[in-house]
Amino acid sequence: VVWSGQARGGRAGGARRVNPIVDPNLTTPETVLGALDVAGVAVFAATGALAAARERHDLVTFAFFGAVTGVGGGTLRDLLIGAPVFWVWDWRYIAVCLAASLAVWVVGARPWRFRALLWLDAIGLAAYGVFGAAKAELFGVAPLICIVMGALTACFGGIIRDLLANQPSILLRREITITAALLAASAYVVARALGLDAWPSAFLAAGLGFALRAGALVWGWSLPAFPGAPTR
Repeated sequence: VVWSGQARGGRAGGARRVNPIVDPNLTTPETVLGALDVAGVAVFAATGALAAARERHDLVTFAFFGAVTGVGGGTLRDLLIGAPVFWVWDWRYIAVCLAASLAVWVVGARPWRFRALLWLDAIGLAAYGVFGAAKAELFGVAPLICIVMGALTACFGGIIRDLLANQPSILLRREITITAALLAASAYVVARALGLDAWPSAFLAAGLGFALRAGALVWGWSLPAFPGAPTR
């Protein structure tokens, strides 16, 4: 996994060993959060496949929607902070996307699947808000930009999915989605600035982000809209 191991060197130098670009205590595959990393990719890939299912697309389109949604946010983050794009150096991420898309295809129409995925998506949203901020922090990015990277990691794949599916973007919805990712990323950055270790910072921040998104799902929380009637 490139986050904790190999990366390719310069054009003339070939492969070389580099320092981890995310805290190993936070992202090693053997850890709980490392498992959530892969699970988050799978959940977001499944939401992409569900978007294809709504339009009754074929299996190839399922896989394309799943892959774009699953790795879209992390790809943009890595390009912006100058990191090796994670799925290019670890084929398992794309494999997870394809497997999740196939699972949605095999499961077929079930009355509970959309509701279950909303809750899984809430977990992934919170965890990826933390991951994006953590990875940016390890690259020496300013705290405010770490927060932005956390939100991009958690939300950009969904934005691409909605555009491809011709659905209203999450940017245009009143429901709390991006705000939950921003809260998770902000809480992580603040906790680390206060001297907390990666593990407690990550769990605290992800918990806050998930709680906010869960409140929106259960009680319909939303941010106040601009007052007054819209102009024509």
